[in-house]
Order: sequence, then structure tokens, then C-alpha cells
Amino acid sequence: MVKLSPTAQEEIQRLLSKQQQKPCLRLAIKPGGCHELYYDMSFVENPEPGDRLFESQNTQILIDEQSYSYVHDLVIDYSQDLMGGAFRFHNPQAKITCGCGNSFSVGQ
Repeated sequence: MVKLSPTAQEEIQRLLSKQQQKPCLRLAIKPGGCHELYYDMSFVENPEPGDRLFESQNTQILIDEQSYSYVHDLVIDYSQDLMGGAFRFHNPQAKITCGCGNSFSVGQ
């Protein structure tokens, strides 16, 4: 299950309010980044076949079948600093994470 912190929920709702006909947040894990994998988020209108649907704080989150195994108990947070705001991913399955917070590895 994927969970959103209150600040992540607030930022996602702000971004969703600017979307036209794209009410769902898609979370995918893709190869690449500073480490083995990275998080990719986008807004979409409809689920695709095989997607898993979660709801966290009234936000529908879609995750494809391949990405699902990497996001068990993932918590998405949002924070701002002098450089701007960014989503932060707290993944108990990540063995190594990048300083950017967007890339991770599940290997040794």
C-alpha cells in the first residue's frame, strides 16, 4: 500500500486542480536515475489494464503491475526549502537511495 503524507496530499491536490480531466495519480518505477531505479509520477485520466488502484487521503493512485512489487509500504512526502519543493519517497525496500531522493536500489 502507498501512503501520502498530509503535505504530499496537499501538493498533489494543488497540482490536480490544474489538470483537465486527469483525476488519477500514476506512480511508476522505471529503470535509470543515479541508482538502479527511479520514481515517476504523472496524472492520467483512466487506469490501464493490470493497474492496481489505491486511495490515500481522497487521492486515487494507480500503480502498474511491474512497479507494484517496489512500492509496498511506500510513503510519499512533500517538503519545501530555499531551493523549492520536492516530493520525497520513504521506501522500506530501498537498500540505497540517492541524495536527490528520487532514485534508489533494492540490491546490495
